[in-house]
Amino acid sequence: MSVSLARAHGAPCPTAVLDGRDFPESGPELLRALTDLRTDLCGQGAGDVLKNAIVRPSRHPLFDLDYRFVQSLPQSNDSFDLRGSCGHSILAAVEAAARTGMIQPLVPGCRVRVNVLNNGDNVVCETEETSDGGTRFTAHFLCSPPLELPELLMTGEPVTHVPFEGRTVPVSLVSMGNPYAFVDASDLGVSGPEALFADDPRLFTAMTRLRVAVCESQGWDTFGAFPKIAALLPQEGGGLFVRAVSVPSWHPTVALTGAICLGAAAGIAGSLPWSLAGRAAQDPDALLPVRTPGGCVRVAARSALGPDGVRRLAWVSVAEKQVEYRGLLPRRRTALQRLGSAPRPSVATTSDHASEETPWVPLTA
Repeated sequence: MSVSLARAHGAPCPTAVLDGRDFPESGPELLRALTDLRTDLCGQGAGDVLKNAIVRPSRHPLFDLDYRFVQSLPQSNDSFDLRGSCGHSILAAVEAAARTGMIQPLVPGCRVRVNVLNNGDNVVCETEETSDGGTRFTAHFLCSPPLELPELLMTGEPVTHVPFEGRTVPVSLVSMGNPYAFVDASDLGVSGPEALFADDPRLFTAMTRLRVAVCESQGWDTFGAFPKIAALLPQEGGGLFVRAVSVPSWHPTVALTGAICLGAAAGIAGSLPWSLAGRAAQDPDALLPVRTPGGCVRVAARSALGPDGVRRLAWVSVAEKQVEYRGLLPRRRTALQRLGSAPRPSVATTSDHASEETPWVPLTA
């Protein structure tokens, strides 16, 4: 059983990339194997690795890789969240798959198409530059067919008022790449970007409590990592300052899926990202500058206004994402390793969220 480590710059931790051809695909066997891996990682001093990517050559003729993300939770070695995805881990998985021979070597200009089994996302990872130690990518999240922007609103409204500690707080609940709760940081007492980016435990606690309040107000399970939460402030001249919560602490930058979700949300009239980014006076497809504690990213989104007056999203992209390959992980002889000698599963199972046979239309849609 091969396990590689790779880390996208800006991610809170490396990703353990697992060869899905020799790995259980669902059910108790999957959780036991992940628990075994987590125990092994902790025993080797790699307990900070909380992201798992299970990949294999795609069974779909229009994809290169099938990818499943599993978030390890810090509560215990057998605690996981199988919902949602991770853009940084998608890039790490592509890097590891190419380095281990699962797919073709990466060269500038090549594109690897990834079928995200967790949620049905179609992601194209375009190689910008390669080196001995890693690769720089542009990640394109495609909507095929294009999605009506209001469909991304999880409650059907651009702003939802959430009861929170004796008052109500407006949030925008948007799902693109991953589900997110976006809040105006000033509603949490933040006065400016310096305060937003300070290591303030009171702000962290307020954001984690607000995430729970969002889930409770909608009848969602509060366990796990999703929806994620991010606090926003406007940049002068357009753009956003962003502070996001990861597992189990502050995100050093912002999740790739968070940047993708922001890029989509900034095109939805009336949403908090739209109003704070100043999109009312801008081209809705203008680059969105996003500044985080760890640096800046620019998000490109392409949408079009249909004859029915509804704006539809075709794709969202983030460029200049560097991934470092760290090599194969030494493994002890554990139950997980012994799975490598077992027959490969012949029947694929899927999560409750998406089918492996994700519909696909041409990339030009």
